[in-house]
Amino acid sequence: MSRTVHCKKLDKELPGLNAPTYPGELGQKIYKEISMQAWQMWLQHQTMLINEKRLNVIEPETRKYLAGEMEKFLFGGDYDKPEGYIPPEKAE
Repeated sequence: MSRTVHCKKLDKELPGLNAPTYPGELGQKIYKEISMQAWQMWLQHQTMLINEKRLNVIEPETRKYLAGEMEKFLFGGDYDKPEGYIPPEKAE
């Protein structure tokens, strides 16, 4: 039986992550408050940022940038979007 969380991103009860996906305090917060669906949305958005902005994930500055964007994307905030980005309709 999968565990459920009240997802902060989607504001509803959904299946949670099976294990923390990110280290440290932020990773624990994500595990406790973000659904698997919202995490998958972040992974797609992160991939888009990496591709569109031609980011090198080996660089510490890039990893720091992506961590900040992840937190804004998942918990509310004005997260970065590639030029011309049109967000999908909010999942119901």
